[in-house]
Amino acid sequence: MSNGESHRRKRYVFNVDLKDFFPSINFGRVRGFFIKDKNFLLSPKAATFLAQIACYKNALPQGSPCSPVISNLVSHVLDTHLVRLAAKEGCRYTRYADDLTFSTNKTEFPKSIAKRTDGAPHDWIPGAALVKLVEKSGFAINPSKTRMQYHDSRQEVTGLVVNRKVNVRSDYRRTVRQMTHRLMTKGNFESVHKMVNSDGTKSVTKIPGTVPGLHGMLAFIDQIDLYNLKQVEKGLADSDKVKERIKLATKESVYRRFLLFSQFYAAPKPIVLCEGSTDNVYLVHAIRSLVADLPTLATKLPSGEIEINVRFYRYFKRRKKKLANEHSKAISSTGRILDLKGGSGELLKFAKVYKTHLAKITAPGAYQPVILLIDNDKGANDMFGYIKGVTQIKEPKNEPFVHLLRNLYVVPTPLTPDKPNATMIEDFFSDDWKKTLVEGKPFNPEKDHEDHTCYGKVIFAHRVVRPNAEKIDFSQFKQLLLNISSVIESHRKTHPPPGKAS
Repeated sequence: MSNGESHRRKRYVFNVDLKDFFPSINFGRVRGFFIKDKNFLLSPKAATFLAQIACYKNALPQGSPCSPVISNLVSHVLDTHLVRLAAKEGCRYTRYADDLTFSTNKTEFPKSIAKRTDGAPHDWIPGAALVKLVEKSGFAINPSKTRMQYHDSRQEVTGLVVNRKVNVRSDYRRTVRQMTHRLMTKGNFESVHKMVNSDGTKSVTKIPGTVPGLHGMLAFIDQIDLYNLKQVEKGLADSDKVKERIKLATKESVYRRFLLFSQFYAAPKPIVLCEGSTDNVYLVHAIRSLVADLPTLATKLPSGEIEINVRFYRYFKRRKKKLANEHSKAISSTGRILDLKGGSGELLKFAKVYKTHLAKITAPGAYQPVILLIDNDKGANDMFGYIKGVTQIKEPKNEPFVHLLRNLYVVPTPLTPDKPNATMIEDFFSDDWKKTLVEGKPFNPEKDHEDHTCYGKVIFAHRVVRPNAEKIDFSQFKQLLLNISSVIESHRKTHPPPGKAS
């Protein structure tokens, strides 16, 4: 994005590709760089050792985490030469791996960098000065991947459009949207790969698409959109900000539908959404402790390790520090797009959204249950009211579980003889553990975090339960976990995957 930003709103954008970029940085160049560069000055033995680690078949391999870093170090001399050339000619220069870009608003593009071929005003070739500096630095230009882009046509830099703002191509967005629609209606889609061959000809192939691949495309689009929203928030009026947020919300709806499909409708194993991340800690350790009684939820392997057979959804937490800007949030785009932060109210919102989107999904799926685990207290009253409206069950709080719709279930914490009207998950720990003091403070299960008088669930989960899991008696969790097991077993009977008898 920063690479594209450098060439935004320019009259000319000239792209040059370096031929065989990584292969041209061979073992000898890497070794020699480490020996001669003033920032390293390594001994020949050390330089040889590092070059042997970094190279494969006598060159830097594509895909190695070392290759981009070392290639940038080796290419620094090239960048120095080209920055000077660009500055001299009134251009901007950037390099992204093997992709060189020059741009300017001058009326005529500098001939030293690029010039028109005779008799073909729109065919451009690299200028003599550019070719000389590239070759002097140990590289070569790929003539088949050289192009000049004008301001009145689409200008691209490393795959992003830069005419006005840095953006994803509209046809790319459209293709991704079509693939998402196909996935949710048919259960599969094709991915189109366009290749430029060594002779300059183009070829198109279609291969079966993958869910992780599509997830990457949607996350890529989302990251660009967030970047542009950040730019808007830096300098435009409030009305423009509102318009941009509305546009972003519309784009996010495609991403949201995909996530609901891939993470829940087509989940590879049962998934449990608790009211908070602390519940995940309690339940995982309870399952490990009671593994012999819970074969549906966990398997004890011959090695002695315990394999949990369900997935506990991990909530996205918004940072309170300044680092929580739109760009850093993109790293946790799944949690942000689904807007799940924990609590019974969030689970109710999820149930409503999931119900709406299920109506649009016709692809095979829903073979694994999605289980909403809620505290059976007054905080769940709205959820219980929603359940009554959908299922006509009069007292859902007394049920071991409720089948809400398709593969969505609700499991309330079971009521007990000593607590017949309301329970919360912390009730299943003995009083001895709940009376544990941390830094002299008592535990208050009504709070998530600590204050000057007490500590909350987060500290209880991570400083009391987690380090003492092998000592804690989790037997009071058994009925709750058996209810979760019953959901899984019941769903398998009514929704068997293809090829498995019900």
